[in-house]
Amino acid sequence: MRLGAVTGVLIAGLGVLGAGRAGPLRGFLPAEARREAEFEAQFRRLPTPDRAGEDLRVLTQEPHVAGTPGDYRTAQFVLNQFRASGLDAEIVDYRVLLAYPRRVKVDLVEPIRRRGPTPENSTRRRGGKGFDGLLPYNAYSPSGDVSAEVVYANYGMPQDYDRLKSAGIDVAGKIVLVRYGRCFRGVKARVAEDRGAAGLLIYSDPADDGYRFGEVFPRGPWRPPTAVERGSILSLSDYSGDPVTPGAVATKRARRLPMGKARLPRVPTAPLSYGDAEPILEHLEGPAAPPDWQGALPLNYRFGPGPSKVHLKLSMDFRVRPIWDVEARIPGAEHPEEWVVVGNHRDAWGYGAADPASGTAPLLAVARGFGQLLQQGWRPKRTIILASWDAEEFGLIGSTEWAEEHAAQLAQHGVAYVNVDIGVCGPHFNAAAVPSLSRLLREVAAEVTDPNSGRPLVAVWAEETGAPKKGTVAGADASPRAAVNRRFEPPDASVHELGSGSDYTPFLEHLGVASANFGFEGPYGVYHSEFDNFDWMANFGDPAFRYSAVAAQILGTLTMRLAVADLLPLDYEEYGKAIQGYLGELQAVLRKLHAEDKLPTEDALRAAALFTETAARVNRAVERGEERGGDWRDKQRLNLALIQLERDFLAPNGLPGRSWFRHVFYAPGVYTGYAAVLVPGVREALERGDWPLAGRQLDEVVRAIHRASDDLRRGLEESEGATSVR
Repeated sequence: MRLGAVTGVLIAGLGVLGAGRAGPLRGFLPAEARREAEFEAQFRRLPTPDRAGEDLRVLTQEPHVAGTPGDYRTAQFVLNQFRASGLDAEIVDYRVLLAYPRRVKVDLVEPIRRRGPTPENSTRRRGGKGFDGLLPYNAYSPSGDVSAEVVYANYGMPQDYDRLKSAGIDVAGKIVLVRYGRCFRGVKARVAEDRGAAGLLIYSDPADDGYRFGEVFPRGPWRPPTAVERGSILSLSDYSGDPVTPGAVATKRARRLPMGKARLPRVPTAPLSYGDAEPILEHLEGPAAPPDWQGALPLNYRFGPGPSKVHLKLSMDFRVRPIWDVEARIPGAEHPEEWVVVGNHRDAWGYGAADPASGTAPLLAVARGFGQLLQQGWRPKRTIILASWDAEEFGLIGSTEWAEEHAAQLAQHGVAYVNVDIGVCGPHFNAAAVPSLSRLLREVAAEVTDPNSGRPLVAVWAEETGAPKKGTVAGADASPRAAVNRRFEPPDASVHELGSGSDYTPFLEHLGVASANFGFEGPYGVYHSEFDNFDWMANFGDPAFRYSAVAAQILGTLTMRLAVADLLPLDYEEYGKAIQGYLGELQAVLRKLHAEDKLPTEDALRAAALFTETAARVNRAVERGEERGGDWRDKQRLNLALIQLERDFLAPNGLPGRSWFRHVFYAPGVYTGYAAVLVPGVREALERGDWPLAGRQLDEVVRAIHRASDDLRRGLEESEGATSVR
């Protein structure tokens, strides 16, 4: 279970509805519902596995790290596909700080000598280009030249360093070796810096995504001994986007912070394969690490320090470089000012078959499908924006800069943001969203067919709620993006909370736009390595590319519902129940601390109950309007209220200590980076033992809930349907 998360809203009680028809379309008048259902069914027939495979083949022909020529060529490909679909499309460029490696040297110098790192040497694809991408490295690591003894620190979490300290081991001046998992790699770098480490090495242990679980690539889907997980170590807990233009748009002439004042990592950091980590660990002495620190390598893991000594030498090239977002727009016929934004990032650390091309291919399929529908008379009521983001891998940069550029418009009229990151790396559906979109996700899942079983996807998803787990999470912070740094376990048939780690972050947690993220998961051991290529996807991730076609069906149907509905299909009754659950969890924490009197929650619970009841009245009004063919005096008033509600949940001054994050219910954990912390202002104040701050933050939550209740009530009363349910 993710840190600070609740179980989510189970769909097992929904009931299984037939694929292709899931009952009345919520938010649509009867005549419009019939027309919409016909267009949706037509759209879902358009994406094909063959075309998905061809798109993926083109997108993975060469490495396309953000800001490189290969990245620009993929931008041109996406642009051409958008335009060939008949959509108005353009490339939008930003100038951002990117860091590339000039030299990466990790040599074991004592008690034996061994040069590193070892090249990955993956099997080349027939007809494909060689691996001309960058050396395996951690983006935004500083340059450095360090020789020091090694200390093993498990996953590099604060509690791991505390355990070392209790054993009398000081990491100051040492090179710390930690394994991937449990938290975002940027957190590992931040904690190592805080503890005085001279250098940091991060490796992938086979206990987390390697041979412990089966055959490694190319014989199986798991991580081979030479595979290295690249990735940024820029902190995602403070803000996302270009690190030298925080809160501002990174144009060519933007004012930039000097690098010395930007929030950049200070400890030289490099990633390793487990093949290169093994001899370092093998020659460590000192106390034996406890059982929960033992990985799957055939050795006894020890703390150190030494006698393993490593020479870490890094030379990095920091420059402001161009990146390229690609966007296509379909203007709304009735409310063009209202935006439904759909996005996937395009940049990759290598060939990027699963991450992110398995999400880009469905985005292209949606563009083609919408292009064909437009030729046949379909028109969305609201503007649809299809976006291919760049530099997500460096810190959600392309999406954040775009969101900051359009912040005023999104804050006023942003309806929703739908994200796909790793679209497919297996057959098991997983989704995360704000609760107002959870019901819509379930309804759309009832409209599509699971390729393996031929049954409605919602039925398969529901069954997996009770399925026996086939693996164990490698940490409390299973990324919402996909099965990353962990053995795969089938996800609960629930809609989880959004934390961070993908492009929904600036939309939801900075600007307050209702957001969702989904994908199909499976055994995925080649994350961020050279081996995440077309061969891996064709053999293990999505053989025959059937799930890519289904991902396109889901993405397009979600978008159509949001862009065409007479009344927006945002369910705030479910949101209210979720808020009551979050506050109930907070109460449980206070009971454990015997501190219920220090932080009374009654006002917050009463506010949440009132909000839930108001939202239930809205749902009843919507249902009556659907039955009667619509008797709303001004349905747009209610739509505007529904759009505003997510913004009501923003704290005007943001979270204490990290004001860029403004949502009172969701933020990434400071020491996890991916997983959601619920009611974060209150929770983090409690962790610091600051009771006055916790009280002020809880007051902020109560004010946010009341704002939402008031806006929803006014919207309801100004619509015709409110008169029958007062």
